[in-house]
Amino acid sequence: MDKNVEVLKEVCKGVKMGMDAISYVSDKVKEPNLKDSLTHEYSMYNNILTKVDDAFANYNEEPNDYKLTNKAMLWYGIQMNTITDTSNSKIAELLIQGTNMGIIEGQKLINNNHDLDRDVNNLLTDFVKFQQESVERLKPYL
Repeated sequence: MDKNVEVLKEVCKGVKMGMDAISYVSDKVKEPNLKDSLTHEYSMYNNILTKVDDAFANYNEEPNDYKLTNKAMLWYGIQMNTITDTSNSKIAELLIQGTNMGIIEGQKLINNNHDLDRDVNNLLTDFVKFQQESVERLKPYL
């Protein structure tokens, strides 16, 4: 499989997991500023997803969803970690932990794929930067 397609699939997976995580915690958030921040984050993820979908077309590929088991584990993990604590701090902590995993995976892709098409490389780099900014936006809620 083309490295560009592999990277696009990983970015797609990361975007969808981020969107799902926000969806899974959004009903637990009571603080209006945090809720607004998560709405903004979700919108930004959606914008990136649109770019990823467009990029897939350049390779005659279709984006895929990540595994249902991973989706279920994400939901279960969030539910278990917020069963007794739905504070802003706990929600921010969970989202930061997940986002940090995405940053690590994205940075590995950047470091190990120097021959990507410019558009794919830019998309990957922008996604990692967005995730880093997301962590910074969530830190005040810890």
